[in-house]
Amino acid sequence: MPASEITPRPTGTSGWLRRLGRRFVIHWPLKAFGTTAFMGLFFWSYFWILEHPRSVAVVMPEIWLDHWVGFVPSAFPIYVSLWLYVFLPPAVMGNLRALVWFGVWVGAMCLFCLALFWWFPTQTPLVHMDWSLYPGLAVVKGVDAAGNACPSLHVASAVFSLCWMHRILAQLRSPAVLRWISAVQCVAIVWSTMATLQHVALDVFAGVAVGLVFAAASLAHVKNTAEPTAAS
Repeated sequence: MPASEITPRPTGTSGWLRRLGRRFVIHWPLKAFGTTAFMGLFFWSYFWILEHPRSVAVVMPEIWLDHWVGFVPSAFPIYVSLWLYVFLPPAVMGNLRALVWFGVWVGAMCLFCLALFWWFPTQTPLVHMDWSLYPGLAVVKGVDAAGNACPSLHVASAVFSLCWMHRILAQLRSPAVLRWISAVQCVAIVWSTMATLQHVALDVFAGVAVGLVFAAASLAHVKNTAEPTAAS
């Protein structure tokens, strides 16, 4: 069996910080270029579909949870923190096979959502609010219109990244508190999509489902994220 297929057995957390630091430099040119190229292609596709929907977008209905969460302007920094969070799994991937297949699976998830956005366009309910009072949110609202709502790809990406970070941190034998911090960050990002009125609860539920399905399939396919020299 190839070394990259071997899942290392946890033997304590000693040296995890050194292992983590080494992960950042493994295949770093590919990680940097690949992630940048992927994000550029994704945003081009996302905004093209946003501007060229196949039909009139259906307005997503609100449920009780939308009114319970409400509008929280201070959630905006948490909302944009997704773009740092999703960079973490590929940045700390330990072998080329896992890195490549991570990209393939996250790409498949994005293509699935983009196809849904085009075939079944949806949008969030219109909100009559003076967004100029909230400069950060005003930029997002001006660029990212109310379309491409369900499923929330923001949520799906956060959940997908959470599941991969859990596997990576476990195989790094890092302290369990880091996995809890990652989980809290993911939950906060999910909450922020509603608190900034970017999505309604049904978008969020659909996004969670998509993220979990693609994460489960990808992690069943890619067993090991450790360095090729890891031994059992």
